[in-house]
Amino acid sequence: MARMDTTRCNLTAFRKATRRVSQLYDEILAPSGLRGTQRAILVHVARSQSSTIGELAAALVLDRTALTHNLKPLQRDGLVTVAADKDDRRSKRVRLTKRGESKLAESQDAWRQAQDRFEAAFGARQAAELRQTLELVAALEFGELPPAAPAG
Repeated sequence: MARMDTTRCNLTAFRKATRRVSQLYDEILAPSGLRGTQRAILVHVARSQSSTIGELAAALVLDRTALTHNLKPLQRDGLVTVAADKDDRRSKRVRLTKRGESKLAESQDAWRQAQDRFEAAFGARQAAELRQTLELVAALEFGELPPAAPAG
């Protein structure tokens, strides 16, 4: 049986790093009642002011089902509303409520503390370079590999 080199697995490396960084942000954001993923959604909704579920899912690189699942507690807590688009009833628009705006503002200092702690450990320049690299990765389209050339 061939031995697998798990140190070369991009997925494992990304997942481990993502979990570690999520733990940092979740721990520091905990007093605000938000998790890092929830705050990221609120930030995107605030920036767009009114996105459809599809637009927000694309911006966050999430499938619509996962986004809908993540929006439920934010709706329950009155931080966002999800309602049919007045121009296209098939689409739903996500909007930040006044309570959501307040929660986002309330969590700003904790988010800044998490950012500062990450950058103190990793390096500010390296963190900026990492964000740039991760934006490139997030924008990639992973098409199918071309067929392998016949041996011979």
